Amino acid sequence: MKITGLIIGVFFLMILASCTDFTAVEKPSELEKEEYKQEENNSDDHSKVHESKLQKNKGYDEREPKEEAVSLSEPQYKINASNWTVEPMNHANSKVVLLTIDDAPDKNALEMARILKKLSAPAVFFVNGHFIDTPEEAEVLKAIHELGFAIGNHTYSHYNLKTLSEAQQYNEIVSLNDRVEEIIGERPKFFRAPFGSISDYSRKVAKDENMILMNWTYGYDWEKEYQSKEALADIMINSPFLVNGANLLMHDRQWTKEALEDIVKGLRNKGFTPVDPAQISQEIE
Repeated sequence: MKITGLIIGVFFLMILASCTDFTAVEKPSELEKEEYKQEENNSDDHSKVHESKLQKNKGYDEREPKEEAVSLSEPQYKINASNWTVEPMNHANSKVVLLTIDDAPDKNALEMARILKKLSAPAVFFVNGHFIDTPEEAEVLKAIHELGFAIGNHTYSHYNLKTLSEAQQYNEIVSLNDRVEEIIGERPKFFRAPFGSISDYSRKVAKDENMILMNWTYGYDWEKEYQSKEALADIMINSPFLVNGANLLMHDRQWTKEALEDIVKGLRNKGFTPVDPAQISQEIE
């Protein structure tokens, strides 16, 4: 009897254990399913938000390390103050010339600028204030600048600076810079005194105005015998003063305009390249 009772008890315990195991693997109720689904959705949403943030951060990080653009027009030349030639720096091409046009913009400067632009020949146009007094004249200067040419200061009235008082010299130089800035939005970076007559005081004013001072190597178009297209082109190309870095002086004149294309082509045929004024160092010694 005791044995029978023991067997029944063991059998009962086995049934109880079997029921417990079944409950453990039982499918979740509908409510539990719904809760599980909600948790899953919340988890997905959280993952998407997190992923979105990561993408945004990634995009931000990709933009952040932008490197500063390296200037492609770093100075390659400087003006030699002892002879006004253009000297190469950093192993730049030495066989260059600097083209300059003085007394602009009178009657021919804009057309000269267009000729040089067609030839891809950079130059400095040295201007006088009395040529940019009117709105129409100001538009001519603006057009020359917009063609890509450097604008230099040649004083307001083209007086010999050594004959003027310091106050007059200051006004001749600075008032022109003010006028040029009013028209094109920037001040001239180069200064050339009329007749090449530089006083100590005008040199100081030019330096205070952060302008590079220069005269020239040679020029001929004010001399009677060179006031024709053929004569001027020939002497500008075959001058005995033509050297590497020569600083060439020309003026806003009819015969110079007519000779200009031949001059540029002739210089190039000799292996000379017109230097870009933007490549001339603005460091003032």
